[in-house]
Amino acid sequence: MPDYFALLNEPRRPWLDVVALKQKFLTLSASAHPDKIHAASDTEKSAAARTFAELNAAYNCLVDPKTRLLHLLELELGAKPKDIQQIPATLADLFAEVALTCRSTDSFLAEKAKATSPLVQVQLFERGQEWVEKLNALQQKLNALRDQLVTSLQSLDTQWLATNTTSRHETLPQLEEHYRLFGYLNRWNNQIQERVVQLSF
Repeated sequence: MPDYFALLNEPRRPWLDVVALKQKFLTLSASAHPDKIHAASDTEKSAAARTFAELNAAYNCLVDPKTRLLHLLELELGAKPKDIQQIPATLADLFAEVALTCRSTDSFLAEKAKATSPLVQVQLFERGQEWVEKLNALQQKLNALRDQLVTSLQSLDTQWLATNTTSRHETLPQLEEHYRLFGYLNRWNNQIQERVVQLSF
């Protein structure tokens, strides 16, 4: 398994400054960019394309907290964390709210798809805007939770950097929990965004 932290000359840690990471990625990938090597031999082009693809994969992995944590855990544990499908108790109410809102939105979208009368379509458009507002409010709630999770991850990162390698392994269960929480929030946010997009047509 490639070490994306090493590939981008970053320390192996839970939190990274994404602005600095992007700058490092752009600097490292500039020499391997296809536009820079058009006069090179086929072998050089092939090697540069491979390097460019690896750097892209590394950047896309490390820029997102969820995939960064997954990669860090895989490197530290030597295996992917087990998938746990049980929603944590702290998110159970939010999960129920997301599920109910999505189901209700889907029912409205089905009703809207059947409407043929222009007058009914106008009325449904207005109701659709109300659903967009509800979905946006739910997204704001998810984003606030995600911000709290980011702050918690930054705190764990400080712990991680202050301890030795042996003590770091005590932090891994907390990092696994953060990885899963980011996963739930990302998934729910995507489900809501899908419906917002459908409502705009």
